[in-house]
Order: sequence, then C-alpha cells, then structure tokens
Amino acid sequence: MTDPTPSPLPAFRTPDERFDALADFLFEPRYLEWEGLRVHHVDVPAAGGDPDAPVMLLVHGEPTWSYLYRGFVGPLTAAGFRVIAPDHVGFGRSDKPVDDEWYVIERHVERLRHLIDTLDLRRVTIVVQDWGGPIGLRQVVDQPARFERVVILNTWLHHEGLEYSDGVRWWREMATDPEKLGGDMPVGSIVAGSLGRPGHDTAALTAAYDAPFDGHDSKAGARRFPFCIPFAEPTAGNAADQQRCWDALRAPGGPGGLGLPVHIAFGDSDPIFTWDWAQQWHAELTGSTLDRIEGATHFVQEDATEDVAAAILRHAVG
Repeated sequence: MTDPTPSPLPAFRTPDERFDALADFLFEPRYLEWEGLRVHHVDVPAAGGDPDAPVMLLVHGEPTWSYLYRGFVGPLTAAGFRVIAPDHVGFGRSDKPVDDEWYVIERHVERLRHLIDTLDLRRVTIVVQDWGGPIGLRQVVDQPARFERVVILNTWLHHEGLEYSDGVRWWREMATDPEKLGGDMPVGSIVAGSLGRPGHDTAALTAAYDAPFDGHDSKAGARRFPFCIPFAEPTAGNAADQQRCWDALRAPGGPGGLGLPVHIAFGDSDPIFTWDWAQQWHAELTGSTLDRIEGATHFVQEDATEDVAAAILRHAVG
C-alpha cells in the first residue's frame, strides 16, 4: 500500500525490518491515513472469504500493540469472523508522534472511530482490555447499531465512586517517574515480566513488544497513557466521557443498558484490575456473563491465549 503524505507532526515511523523477526506475526499490514499519520491495523477475512462476515474488533491497551492478539486470529477466523486488530497511534506499526502532550484519550477515541467509520464496520463484536476499554466502549455507546456483542477483558471505566486499586496507583507513580523505570519505558520487559502463568518465552516476548520502538522519543504514547489515568488527569483522561459511557452501559433496557450481550473475562491475578473489579462489572451490567481466567494477570490475552479465545467464542457464536 502506498504510504500517505508524511505527518505534519514530528513522528517516528518504525522501519518494517524491525518486525521481520516476528515469525508468529506474518499478517499483511494495512494502513489508513488519519490527520496525516499512517495508522496500522490487521485485517484478516473469515475462513471462506465471506464478505458479509461478522467482525471481531480486538482493541489493545498500554503498552502493547496488535501483536497481543496474534493467537486469536486463527480461531476467530475459523469460526466465521473477519478479524480486525488496530494499533493505536504511538504503538505497533502505527506512526508515533514524539510530543508526549499530543496524546490525550480523546485522540485515541477519534482515531478508532475513524477506522470503524472508514471501513464501515457492522455486526461487530468488540473485545477490549486495559486502555482499550475506555477507548473501545466509547464506540459502542456512541454507535451501538454497529455492534452485536461486547467482550470486556481486564479493564475499567472511570466513574464517580470508583476506588482505584493500589496497583493502578503504583503503576502511575512508577510510569510517570522515568527514574523509577530505569530512565526509560521498558515496554517489552513490562509485558513479559508481568505474566503469571508458566511456560512463556520471556526473551522473545520482550523483543516483540520492544520492536515498535527506537529509544525515548518513539515511546511518547507509551509514557503518556499512565499519565492520563483520570483520577489524576481528568481532562487528558476524558473522565467525563468515561462516566457517560459507564452510565449508558448500566442504564435500564437490557444487557449492558444498550440491548447488547456483554461478556466479561478477567485474569484473576491482575494487581491492576482485580478479580473484585470483574465481579463489580458483572454485578453492574445487567445480564452480563463472567469467566474467571485462573492464574492469568493483566495481559490476559498473552498469559492465557487459548482460554481467552475459547471464552470469547463460547459467547460470540450462535
């Protein structure tokens, strides 16, 4: 695909060769242009190539990228879904503005809406985790007719009365003080080092999650997400719209308040978004279902790929 016009913003574009070693991520890159930025997404058709297949939209958070969902593509396409996994601006194969202050949550929301609208996605099951929750659930609330189901992994929505876990507060304190993270945001080791189940190739995972970045400037987006946590930065973190989404999902009128089936699957060993929080989601969202992914931590898609994919399919097929 032809590259778009170079960004008017100072931005880092990760060279393609940095991804060449990822033998388990051989999906053809797809790009859209948004505000002069080249923004990447994976787009794999359903088995059989049905052009009208339902869509599985997989939304990552901090500090991961679409690589997080590589193990989901095969099972989901085999089950009849077109699979789309975007990279937020600042992550993965997407362009990375180098100004930390450019990154506010509303820009991520606008960018994901641009992808949904440009591709005219319909019959969507959306899967959200970490910052993918506030960014992705906003799409459901604002355009519910495009969606059929919602799958909520370890994530949250800011709202009045929410008691942030000690893990969230610790993470923000660490991530907003470079000295506490060794002078930089060590993305790969953050992901690989936080997994709870045994058997992971931590060296390979560290390299895969480090691949999109080339030093300090390219990690502006990764640095900025923790800063934007709404208890500390309500404007940058879009606290008001998160509250609006929380209210809409809880409103009377059917599952999730929008008449959509909602399934929740949480790793139960996450110190950031705890199993208690999963149970609160389940209690608050009318008619929702809940799966406990035992021994999995925050990056539940990486820690327990097969279990999470199976949980999604149990509630998304039929």
